[in-house]
Amino acid sequence: MARFWIVGGEYQSTDFAEMAEGHEEKHIGPFESYGAARKEWARLSWSGVDNAHWRYFIRKDDGEGSPS
Repeated sequence: MARFWIVGGEYQSTDFAEMAEGHEEKHIGPFESYGAARKEWARLSWSGVDNAHWRYFIRKDDGEGSPS
């Protein structure tokens, strides 16, 4: 059964390629359903809506217990 993770945090710029200095990429989960992951993704995304450098993604489990 697929599991889902939320990955992201504060990035250096809006190209979302590198994390901001002093910040690490967060891995939140796993979630047993896409719906549960999406609910938490929405909460996290709205909590940083005033900062254009905050971004979160939903990723499917790679089968090894971590986001791919």
